[in-house]
Amino acid sequence: MKRAWFDAPAEEFCKHTDEEVLGRLLAATQFPAELDQRDAWQFTIRHLAAIGSALPDAWIFLEFAIPRMGRRADAIIVAGPLIFVLEYKVGSKDFGRHAIEQTHGYALDLKNFHVTSHDKAIIPLLIATRAPPQQLGLGFWAEDRVHSPICLSSDDVLPTIRRFLANGGGPAIDAANWADGAYRPTPSIIEAAEALYAGHDVKEISRSGADEQNLTLTANSIATVVARMRATGGKAICFVTGVPGAGKTLAGLNLACQRRAEYPDEHAVFLSGNGPLVAVLQEALRRDGKRKRPLTDLPEARILQSRQPETFIQNIHKFRDFHLPPHRLPNEHVVIFDEAQRAWDRAMTSDFMRRKKKQPDFDQSEPAFLLSVMDRRPDWCVVICLIGEGQEINRGEAGVAEWFAALQTELRHWQIYLPPHLLQANGSTDAAMRWHLEQRGAVVDAGLHLAVCIRSFRAEKVSAFVAALLADDAKVAAALRPDPTQFPIYFTRDLAAARSWLRSKRRAGERAGLLASSNALRLKPEGLHVRAKVDVCNWFLKGSDDVRASNALEDAATEFEVQGLELDWTGVTWDLNYRRTAAGWQARKFRGTDWQKIGATPAGIGRREHVRNAYRVLLTRARQGMVIYVPRGAATDATRPPAEYDAVADWLSACGITELPSS
Repeated sequence: MKRAWFDAPAEEFCKHTDEEVLGRLLAATQFPAELDQRDAWQFTIRHLAAIGSALPDAWIFLEFAIPRMGRRADAIIVAGPLIFVLEYKVGSKDFGRHAIEQTHGYALDLKNFHVTSHDKAIIPLLIATRAPPQQLGLGFWAEDRVHSPICLSSDDVLPTIRRFLANGGGPAIDAANWADGAYRPTPSIIEAAEALYAGHDVKEISRSGADEQNLTLTANSIATVVARMRATGGKAICFVTGVPGAGKTLAGLNLACQRRAEYPDEHAVFLSGNGPLVAVLQEALRRDGKRKRPLTDLPEARILQSRQPETFIQNIHKFRDFHLPPHRLPNEHVVIFDEAQRAWDRAMTSDFMRRKKKQPDFDQSEPAFLLSVMDRRPDWCVVICLIGEGQEINRGEAGVAEWFAALQTELRHWQIYLPPHLLQANGSTDAAMRWHLEQRGAVVDAGLHLAVCIRSFRAEKVSAFVAALLADDAKVAAALRPDPTQFPIYFTRDLAAARSWLRSKRRAGERAGLLASSNALRLKPEGLHVRAKVDVCNWFLKGSDDVRASNALEDAATEFEVQGLELDWTGVTWDLNYRRTAAGWQARKFRGTDWQKIGATPAGIGRREHVRNAYRVLLTRARQGMVIYVPRGAATDATRPPAEYDAVADWLSACGITELPSS
């Protein structure tokens, strides 16, 4: 892949006329460039030629692709052992926060996702062409050797590069080999949705290796089933499982986008009962569309103009309500249910429909009704259920078993496809259901399980560590603890220290945030009110200068608000609704003025699982690292005994987590 629209050794770069280089850039755009863009390129070309004549051994790249961010850096200069990322703001006199974070983001993107940049020193330079001369200095290096952004006038650039070269050491970089290095991005689900919605292929935004192969294998397995049903007129259901952060939602969004692009008559739709996820993704796509719409030379801008986010990402409950009339046929042939394990059981659905929707005769589970809706199609359809096992976090969430039960009634003509472990004796399916599935001729496909966590590009085994931490063997957890240089995990007894650490780690466009269990009601004395509703769109999408944003570290989001989404850095706050005792973990609920033990009845066992799963969700939201805050409690408050908080902190320490020094 040619990453830059034009590049050459500096000595050769200077031999090209401005018109030749501009012509190469204009040819690469494939769309007419606006006059402002032409003027900006002409300034950049002349400025780089002057630098190149002074640094003949350097290599200059123009319009270097930063795929995860869907953009291109204006220029990159590879000189000696250093990589300089240049972002020009032609005609600007000042240095806005957004421009600084954009430039810094390019450098971080290269460091984290461009393989041949992992061990390199990278310096981001923001150039405001009408700014006065700046006070020159060397600034600050982060631990990963990405320098803090340097704001410069045009005349400051060459002296700054020379100063860095004079102070740097090490072998010179082979610029051509460096540029050819593999690019292995791991976008957040919001970034992935924006890229897929704009028409990019999942291979462009997923990493190389086992994780990309796993995603591709799953996509191919589903596409094969859809093609078969389309050709034969049958009806099928596919169950896709995966570890937390394995890319189930990414796989679903990719399928919806691909089918809509290639087969618009299928009206493929991505449905989720996760209201916050739907709201955040729809709002992110709207905002991204508004940003790109004026950029008429971008092909994705034209694609976005012809779409509305609501057409392919919908709330599953609205889909359900729309199809309550039995005569109403669904328009969709391909339906993807995200987090299908959270669909309601018969009792929960029937009670809700009677009370809230005035449907006194409704007597079905949510899976049974939704499948009956799709069965109304007279021709063909495919339902894809994305299952996050061990992530049921609320009452009435039935898990995969309810979907299997629904298929036993009037839907015996449906073909069933599922991953192997759902038919294994130690899986989540009971013996009677396994027998039924085998009698139905369910097709087993290993490609329908996503086994590799791709949420964290620094440590792929975080989910296994979290599972061990929430079990009762500290030695196993300690052995699975991620490499602290790749994915740091600390605990602290000081909330101010946790906030300070999160602020120190977050850079450029990265997001940090505080998380808490929805029943962590005794965090209130710490200033964290989990009953206060978080505006998820502002929390996930607003900038650092907005107090409603996650980066403000003021509002703690609960498991209901963050499931299916992620942050770069998280501060997980722990309360005594999940405490350590001599017998192991104990789940409780706070009611009135005290904690109450959750009983051992079948319903109680389910509620205990919900508490554990809530902490599982919270502990697997981070992409780069996390700090766990355990309060100290208060001897004068019977609901916050210090010894019980100490027991949690001691357990975290036994699992290999280091305590963060207090501020």
